[in-house]
This record gives sequence, C-alpha cells and structure tokens, in this order.
Amino acid sequence: MARAAFVALLPIALFAAGTQDVSEADAKAIKETALDYGMGWYEGDGERMERALHPDLAKRALFPDPRAPGKGKLDNISAMGLVQATRKGYGKATPEDQRRTDVTILDVFGNTASVKMRMHDWVDYMHMVKSGGRWKIVNVLWEMSPEAKKKYGIPEEL
Repeated sequence: MARAAFVALLPIALFAAGTQDVSEADAKAIKETALDYGMGWYEGDGERMERALHPDLAKRALFPDPRAPGKGKLDNISAMGLVQATRKGYGKATPEDQRRTDVTILDVFGNTASVKMRMHDWVDYMHMVKSGGRWKIVNVLWEMSPEAKKKYGIPEEL
C-alpha cells in the first residue's frame, strides 16, 4: 500500500521539484522577448525579431504532406529564415485591430523557460534560454487555429 501511494505521488513530487519561482525581472524579460518576436512579426521589424531569437532557432509546424495524402510533415524555418520573412513584411498583412500577442509563461527552471503566445490565427509554444543575461527563443512549435485551418483548407487532424 505504501509503495502504491509513493508511485501515485511521484509525478506530483517530480513536477514540484522541476519548477521554481521566477524573479520579476526574468518574467518581464521573458515576456519582452516574446513580444519582440510577436510584434516584430506584425510590424515587419527584422531587428526586433532577430533580438528575440537564438541563432540556432528551429521553428516548426505540422502541415499536410503533398507526397503522402492524409499524413503530416514538419515544416521548418531557421532563425535567419524567420528574420528574412519578417523583413519582407509578411506579418504586416494582419490588420492592426486583429493583432494578438497574449503571452503566458508556462514554466521557468533556471535558465530555461516555456512560453505560450496566442497570436492572430495561431498559437506558438516557445522554449527560451537565458544566455549572456538575455532571454532568447530557441524552439517554436506552432499551430493554426481551427478557424484559420478552415480558411486555408488545412485538415484539422494530420
């Protein structure tokens, strides 16, 4: 019985051990990094976007694979690819009254953070790292909202 209680409580104990309080300064810096990413996109500000990204960033989303109907494949973009797309102004196409940058810090542990950002037609899940005193985005996994998928003819499930 004691073993069963230990096994049942182990995930709770591991979760509690894996989190820590984040300082106000770090929380503010994490949010600012996310906003540099989001607002940089919407404003076509490549410098602002670049400031938010680690040079080794990988941004991914699952899209239909045209070579394998009914299956998905990961679409990848690098830091430089994202900065170039930002500079080209693709994000500026979103009307100002529809631009969203709702930031939620999900977890912070030491020099790492997980962040969710709700944007216009999609949600970004970001992993950040604190290096040289600055928070940088190293990974982004994103997905379009159900409404956007419908608008662009993308299946809900892949």
